[in-house]
Amino acid sequence: MGNEEAILIAGLSGRALAASARRGGYAPLVADFFGDQDTLAVAQAHVRLAGSLSRGIEEDALIEALEVLSRGRSPLGIVCGSGFEDRTALLERLSGQWRLFGNGAETVAKTKSPELLSALCADAGIAFPRSEAARPLAATDWLEKRRGGAGGSHIRPATQSDSSRSNGYYQEKLNGVPVSALFLADGENANVLGYSWQWSSPTALQPYRYGGAVRPAELSPTTAAGLADTVHRVAASLSLVGLNSADFLVDGDLFWLLEINPRPGATLDIFEPPQGSLFAMHIAACTGTLTAQSQTSDAAEAAAIVYAEADIPAVPALVWPDWTADRPTAGSMIKAGEPLCTVYACGPAASGARVLVEERRELILAWTGAGKSQ
Repeated sequence: MGNEEAILIAGLSGRALAASARRGGYAPLVADFFGDQDTLAVAQAHVRLAGSLSRGIEEDALIEALEVLSRGRSPLGIVCGSGFEDRTALLERLSGQWRLFGNGAETVAKTKSPELLSALCADAGIAFPRSEAARPLAATDWLEKRRGGAGGSHIRPATQSDSSRSNGYYQEKLNGVPVSALFLADGENANVLGYSWQWSSPTALQPYRYGGAVRPAELSPTTAAGLADTVHRVAASLSLVGLNSADFLVDGDLFWLLEINPRPGATLDIFEPPQGSLFAMHIAACTGTLTAQSQTSDAAEAAAIVYAEADIPAVPALVWPDWTADRPTAGSMIKAGEPLCTVYACGPAASGARVLVEERRELILAWTGAGKSQ
């Protein structure tokens, strides 16, 4: 695989970052929970982390895995994906051992604080849902969220809350369509790379679980300009660097900022340029060079997570379609509710790509036997 410069990648899943890193001329050294086939195909080396998605990344296990990956390789530094928003002490420890390409512990803590983000938006005149530390007495139109949560699985109606979460907070529920802005920042400036519509893959206990995204989001020029202006101001106020995303709720030309994800996010694949690498752009932005624009293809593109609806005791050896990613290794055990793989679809319009990706999601469930038992 050549003489590419080694770089560490850590997260719940490292496949998308590793693939983009390889395209950008780096040799990825990956620590994640899955060790999927396509991760192993692009990684220079890989260590599968102990633990589970429900418990999250365990500090000592991750440090040990990264030290194993680093031996004899002298990596340039580390890029962290999802799984660190509520583990800022771990981010601080990582940055003490390796150069961190991304937002540091203090920045992440500020960004994921609903109180600070709410105050920042109030000062800047940015619409932000009302947030409270205690459950409102009239909780019908409120949601409970977990501080540092990601992926939507932590969100539930406030009426279903038992107030047992010590790290929970409450946010007003508003009407609108979820839109995410992927952007690059260098600590002072930010460039929006594109917008995507997002949707959920709900279950009874996780009604807001992340399902997928499609680009481009069709926005009016006024709304797009307003979202971009919000991104620029918030990114500058928080001194964000590298790839980040901003989640909005859009209702016509009205919009509310919901949260900032201070890391490369779930839409990495559908915004990866035909030539070039978002990972390389992330590294450049973290070192002060901000790319003006990512050249995505003209076609609309959608990506959806396929969650197993039934237990798979052992994934069979399969020839996966080329429109899949995050392909589990043969013999892997996948429990109902866990991610099975990711599916993609392209089309001339976002609506068609969304329909096709949903058809492919259903096809994978039927093909693998991971659909609900009849």
